[in-house]
Amino acid sequence: MENERMTIYVDGRSVEVDGNLNLAKACETAGASIPTLCHLEGVSSNASCGVCVVEVEGAKSLVRACVQKPSPGMKIKTSSLRVINARRTAVELLLANHPMDCLSCLRSGNCELKAMAERLGIRASHYPKLKKFAPPDTSTDGLTRDDSKCILCGRCVAVCAETQTVHAIGFSGRGARTRVTAFMDRGLAKSPCVQCGQCSVVCPTAAITERDQTQEVLLALADPSLHVIVQTAPAIRSSLGEALGMAQGSLVTGRMVAGLRRLGFAKVFDTQFTADLTIMEEGTEFIQRVKEGGTLPMITSCSPGWINFIEAFYPSLLGHLSTCKSPQQMFGAVAKTFYAQKTGLDPENIRVVSIMPCTAKKAEAKRPEMDSAYHFWKEKKTAAGGAVHHFQDVDWALTTRELARIMRLAGIDTAKLEDENFDSPLGESTGAATIFGTTGGVMEAALRTVYEILEGKPLPETNFTPVRGLAGIKTAEVPVGGMKVRIAVAHSLKNARVLLDEIAAGTSPYHFIEVMTCPGGCVGGGGQPVLPDLGKILARNRSLYAEDMNLPERKSHANVEVKSLYTAFLGAPASHLSHELLHTHYKAKRF
Repeated sequence: MENERMTIYVDGRSVEVDGNLNLAKACETAGASIPTLCHLEGVSSNASCGVCVVEVEGAKSLVRACVQKPSPGMKIKTSSLRVINARRTAVELLLANHPMDCLSCLRSGNCELKAMAERLGIRASHYPKLKKFAPPDTSTDGLTRDDSKCILCGRCVAVCAETQTVHAIGFSGRGARTRVTAFMDRGLAKSPCVQCGQCSVVCPTAAITERDQTQEVLLALADPSLHVIVQTAPAIRSSLGEALGMAQGSLVTGRMVAGLRRLGFAKVFDTQFTADLTIMEEGTEFIQRVKEGGTLPMITSCSPGWINFIEAFYPSLLGHLSTCKSPQQMFGAVAKTFYAQKTGLDPENIRVVSIMPCTAKKAEAKRPEMDSAYHFWKEKKTAAGGAVHHFQDVDWALTTRELARIMRLAGIDTAKLEDENFDSPLGESTGAATIFGTTGGVMEAALRTVYEILEGKPLPETNFTPVRGLAGIKTAEVPVGGMKVRIAVAHSLKNARVLLDEIAAGTSPYHFIEVMTCPGGCVGGGGQPVLPDLGKILARNRSLYAEDMNLPERKSHANVEVKSLYTAFLGAPASHLSHELLHTHYKAKRF
């Protein structure tokens, strides 16, 4: 529909607006800021909170601006005494049943409810507390739900149902008994929840948050008997600065490394090292499937929320997944085998901390099959008459938000630090690994390597633009090795469903598919700074592509440290040891 321009009157001033906007956006044109709590652009607009009300001449009651569109000649008052009192009443009613633990709350400093109370000048609620709440739901490794902090805005329900098509949570009860819950109140662990964390990143309060592990990491760092190392995911370098108050998309790679060293990590490594390693393994697997008649299309397996999704909703298609572990888990396995062996450290005393843009990474680290290093050492020590206690490859996965909290706690001003480099031997990476943080990045990285392996010559153009951008599904056809490789890229699980339904129906034309759980890929992950929007995601994307362009090597197979890992330890991509440490299997999820 073409924009329908019209004139309306906002607080006595005439302004020409687009008639397809809601009143809240239309009033912004006249410089009037309409407060909202339940509304979030592109996610939810259900007019439940009542904070966005305005007074419209001729209307019998106040109008909720987030869902009402303008009409020609409409006269609106955005801050009359009637409007202000109604907004205050709406927020006071929310505060009546809300716990007043702001000083110790995980969202202290960026709680929208607290900010709204401050904006409206509310110092106390005049209404009695009527609700009783169940204890917080801590049944999953990635997320925590606290009903006592829920304001029933519906954002989490909307993003779970519409963006991810998971429907793990919904509204239950009526009237004063209404609440958000998993089916039959069984907790998130017994629901279809994929732990993507999109609910936590859009929640205006602390009703849904990442499962905080900062204290566990701080205690490990303080233990002199432990060798605590850290790996940082590609997307972190473009979002940590924002979480610490810098401009959106600030690229803080070197300063992030410096800050992590000041926190006391023994070594600061890069998940991008194993992103390059992933391309070597996944690219080899794809080539083998094409040449040997393996299951196609092959689908990437880096995103743990996506893995949870296919295990729960499309278990019959699990054979299409690459057997490669994610870069996070490859790193853990390599750190507690190759690195431990190289340094003479006892793997039982090594602790691997991941800094991830994702809440599902916490759950991935706890998956029972992610203990390859333990089995590697168990076999060796048993043969020598020794024993080893069980351990996971990755011990803790912290989100961007958690790392920001730790840095503030330690008084580290990242903006003022000088750039420092990652440590060796697990710190070198290429531009191909950097763009893993964006939708289309894994596919582009894979194509850069697969093309040169099969063609035996350099790529004519390193940038592969058809898989870039924020279109929900991107497709292309690439001439490689005498065949036309048809590829597809999807981000958010709603779009993944489209491609999976084609595979299930036998109509998929593709050879290779990339799926990322979150909108925009990891840059829009559920562990990133709260309240994502298109502008933030684009800014983070631009930073990653800029780093890719500026790195001396931009293709995974050119990573010298990865080559050395194969020479000194793994042997070759898809070798027996590679399969033991870097590959895994997936199985149907039961609730």
